[in-house]
This record gives sequence, structure tokens and C-alpha cells, in this order.
Amino acid sequence: MAPRHEAPRLPGLVQTRGGAQEKPIELPAVAAAAVAAGAAAAPADDAQAHGLGGGAAGAGATRADDVRRTGRLGSMASVALSEAEKVYIVHGVQEDLRVDGRGCEDYRCVEVETDVVSNTSGSARVKLGHTDILVGVKAEMGTPKLEKPNEGYLEFFVDCSANATPEFEGRGGDDLGTEIANTLYRIFNNKSSVDLKSLCISPREHCWILYVDVLLLECGGNLFDTISIAVKAALFNTRIPRVRVLEDEEGSKDIELSDDPYDCIRLSVENVPCIVTLCKIGYRHVVDATLQEEACSLASLLVSVTSKGVVTCMRKVGKGSLDPESIFEMMETGKRVGKVLHASLQSILHKEESLGPKRQKVGFLG
Repeated sequence: MAPRHEAPRLPGLVQTRGGAQEKPIELPAVAAAAVAAGAAAAPADDAQAHGLGGGAAGAGATRADDVRRTGRLGSMASVALSEAEKVYIVHGVQEDLRVDGRGCEDYRCVEVETDVVSNTSGSARVKLGHTDILVGVKAEMGTPKLEKPNEGYLEFFVDCSANATPEFEGRGGDDLGTEIANTLYRIFNNKSSVDLKSLCISPREHCWILYVDVLLLECGGNLFDTISIAVKAALFNTRIPRVRVLEDEEGSKDIELSDDPYDCIRLSVENVPCIVTLCKIGYRHVVDATLQEEACSLASLLVSVTSKGVVTCMRKVGKGSLDPESIFEMMETGKRVGKVLHASLQSILHKEESLGPKRQKVGFLG
């Protein structure tokens, strides 16, 4: 029996602490907005955090109980932890040693595979730990928006499969799907992410609309990061047919699509950002949190970072509060880790593409 082909993997991202750090960016207004998004009357997170780091186990248990009352941090997948497990996780993070052996700024290995759905313009499947995401991009011709007559645009749809977690049965995943779609709209709501003018065929008349469908197959923590990686990989894999606009003597226009599958245009994903989620646990923060670690965190910061380390937007998740100093520390961590994440992702995408059409495919059901 032939050995099972494995999808390409991103190595676990390890951020060395000896590297040069960039100058902190000045975003006081953004930081203030993120603080305001937290519970208005909630006590500062760090005040409780320091009690966890050096206090007795009872302090950690008290904070862990609070998590159960405030709910989950954007993953919608519940996990049951004993008080001893919660204290063990929290105290381990303070020593930069997580349950699976990673440091606070380390990612797990990521499986990335593109071109997994045949009837799409581009697709990708990404698996990070126990989180499995499938993204398909479909290019269809439409009419430009009135306020942007010379640009195409993207539409996002998120489907939370009931197989991912029991909480998605019925309409349980609708709120999370809307939350994810709105976050993706915020990330791509700027001119630098994708060259939308390249999607315009004829101003005010025809443009390409990219319908980005996100399917959550399994939820196992760090949902937003995995989705952003999958979306970028799918956009990298997207091929849009080349179009010629023919105009007759009477001035009417006729659109002709190329029949050659290799005569297509590609999107530049150089400036497409990825999300780095930083979960505040105690007085430290971690990236790529597992479900168990998310259950021990009252607040997380989603940082959208480009390959050059530019922060495009931020969003706070959870009912806990974050003080400005913590926000700036988490932003700097997000910038450092995000640059490494982008470099590794770009490397694996180009490596996979270089294998050509004859490469063996696993597929999202593999």
C-alpha cells in the first residue's frame, strides 16, 4: 500500500527573544478604543493577573471560575476543565511553559493545502491543531458598487458545520459565523490588502466579485488565526479568467472570456494580513491558544498584521478588560510573530505551487 501523502506543514513558529525589536507604533486612539470595548466597570485584568502568577492556588481557581461565568472567547467550542487543570495551565504560562511544551510565542505545526475543491476559482484547507478550515473562492462577474465604480470587491460567507462542535447544531453557529464574517470585512476594508482595481473590467459596468466561502469543519482553539491563514492561501490559489472588452462601431461593448485555463490573472497577496490572536492568561499573553488555554483567559486581542509587521486593525474579544500597557505589549508580540507567520506561509505556498499540477493531493476529506 502506498504511503499516505501528507499535506505541507508550516514548522512551529518559535520567536527568539534575542532578536531586534521594532520601535513601538503610536496607536493611542486604537488602544483607548480597545480598552473601551471591554467591560466598562470590570477591574483591570492585570490586577487579578498578578495574584495568579505568584499567589496561592486558590487565587487561580477563583479566576478560573470567573471564566465559566463569562463564557468562551469566540470559539463557541466548550471544554470542561477541573480546577487543578486550570491552575496548572495558568501557572505554567507565567513560567513560559505551556502544557504541550511550547513557549508563549510559539505556534503549533500548521497543515496547508491549496486547490482542494475543483469547482472553485481558488481553495485552501488549513489545519492547526484540532481546528480544520476549508475556504473556497468563486469569481463571478457583477456590477461595481456606486461609491467605488472602478473596483471589484469581496464578499464573505461563513458556515459553521454542525460536525465541528455540538454548539453549532440548529442556529447555534449563526452568531459566530456573522462575527467571523464581520471581522474579515474589517481586515479587507482597506486599499492595501488586495488590489481591487485589478478586479475591475470596465468602470461602472463590469467587475469581478470574489465570493469567499469559509467552512468550519472542526473547532479546536485559535479559530480566527486559522481562518485568516486559510483565506490568504485560497486567495493565493485563485485564478481569474482574463477578459477582453470589445467595442463595436455603435459603441456597445461585448465581453470575451479567455478559454485558456492558463490565461488568467493572479491576485497579489503580499499585503493580505493574517490575524494573530493573543490570549491574556495571568499577567502574560500567549499566541495560538488551545481550547483549554482559551478557557483560562478572560480577554484576547485579535491583531491583524501584514507581512511587513504593519498592524491594520485590532479587536478585543472577551468580557475581561485590558490595560493600555498590556495592549501595547500584545501588539508588539503580534507584529513579531505575524512577520514570522507570513514568511513561513509564503514559503510553503510557493513550494507547493512549484510542484505543479502533478502533485499528489490529500483533499479536505483526506
